[in-house]
Amino acid sequence: MDSAALATRLLDLHRDPELLTVVNVWDAISAKVVTETPGTVALATASHSIAATLGYPDGEVIPLDEMLAMVARIIEATDLPVSADLEGGYGDAAETIRRAIGIGVVGANIEDQMKPVAEAAQQVADMMAAAQAEGVPDFVLNARTDTFLRRGDRSDDEVLADAMERGRAYLDAGAPVVFVPGPLTESQVEALVSELGPQRLTLIGLPGTPPLARLAELGVARVSYGPMSQRVALTALQDMVTTIHEGGAVPPFRPLN
Repeated sequence: MDSAALATRLLDLHRDPELLTVVNVWDAISAKVVTETPGTVALATASHSIAATLGYPDGEVIPLDEMLAMVARIIEATDLPVSADLEGGYGDAAETIRRAIGIGVVGANIEDQMKPVAEAAQQVADMMAAAQAEGVPDFVLNARTDTFLRRGDRSDDEVLADAMERGRAYLDAGAPVVFVPGPLTESQVEALVSELGPQRLTLIGLPGTPPLARLAELGVARVSYGPMSQRVALTALQDMVTTIHEGGAVPPFRPLN
């Protein structure tokens, strides 16, 4: 499928009442492994994991050209729709979206970095206009708000109200879904879905996150896993190294296709 068709497919997966789960990837081989695992219907990259792979810390320290080059390798390794984590947009979010679409990206996470609401909403509108101009009107912008991650000393009620305001503003500006990462309770998730509507909220899976079946019941569109997938893989590598240093053998593994 071409990019426009892949974007429509990805958008349909978010709108479907069945919860979309996306295990994030960071290079070509992780993309191949996840793609070939039964049940996988879409991929998402993890900016933290790509940066770490290439020796950079998180936070837009990796040059955009290097980030997009790795995303392009991921896209070449799969025939599934790919959403890219592009941090805060590298100073010009609309242009970054335009460049990402040029390599085959059909969805993206862009952080609001707690800009003033009106400014952040205008950025969303500009990104969606860029996608429209590039011929991908169903581009799945997963507009991220960091209200829970950058809560400071605000109360739970203040943080939740801020997330609701920002999420609604981003939907009104044209984003199809809103990403609210953080350790949310079931009641907070329920409140956000009530405000934003079903199949409009996306979350990150963390230890303690409500069960996936419950999130589906509440009307969450998608759960992704950010850098957790890479951390699990590297933990397995570290465990193997420890076992070998202690005189053990390589643990059992399944051969890859």
